[in-house]
Amino acid sequence: MNRLALGISYRGGAYCGWQRQSSAVSVQGCVERALSQFVDLPMTVTCAGRTDAGVHALNQVVHLDAPVDREEVSWVRGTNRYLPADVAIQWCQCVDSEFHARFSAIGRRYSYLILESPVRPSLEAGRVGWTFRPLDGESMRQAAALLLGEHDFSAFRSSQCQAASPVKQMRSIEISRRGAYWRLDFDAGAFLHHMVRNIVGCLTAVGNGSRPVSWMGEVLASRRRELAAPTFSPDGLYFTGPYYDDRHGIPKRPPATDWLP
Repeated sequence: MNRLALGISYRGGAYCGWQRQSSAVSVQGCVERALSQFVDLPMTVTCAGRTDAGVHALNQVVHLDAPVDREEVSWVRGTNRYLPADVAIQWCQCVDSEFHARFSAIGRRYSYLILESPVRPSLEAGRVGWTFRPLDGESMRQAAALLLGEHDFSAFRSSQCQAASPVKQMRSIEISRRGAYWRLDFDAGAFLHHMVRNIVGCLTAVGNGSRPVSWMGEVLASRRRELAAPTFSPDGLYFTGPYYDDRHGIPKRPPATDWLP
């Protein structure tokens, strides 16, 4: 059997998350059902990173062992025929048998969008976080800089997190603004459960002046979740995707990644 990698984009609002569940509709369940219909055989996939309920993805990567021989473009178009409108296969790539969507990844990236406005989201409801208080970008960037490097991120970890270790390496955090929309980009080797959303909650607390820049470092050093800000909404969170060594030939920037401002 040939091993294939697929890139998947989806809006997470209608789903319980990525992971297959018997009692709820999941993205994984939709993808595996569509693949099974396409090849007329039971299919399962392994993903690069599970996303929570309401979280979106621009380039979720999965791998599978194909029981039938099809052209790469046929896997894309044929599977999309059976997927709902808010989920789509973006690309298909043949990979070597050693490739693993999760364990071959050398890093992962998330983006968070925030609407700064006195009025709640409407057209973009479910696709952005929201704050009605003005944010100061420089303060947020200074606070974000305190998180760079390898740290114990227990203060930003949910109680349901199953990661073996809370120690992760944050490689970069970039904060930009386009009109009323803020974009926060995170790059790390791996992330803890709710880690990005908890960090966003703290950054907005600094940005709106509720907390000083130094507070971010104090929260990090405390390793105590109760000292951090509340978890921010899943609405504005996008799994922009994992990245791999170039030898695997995995597409780095499919069209869906250009959707974000």
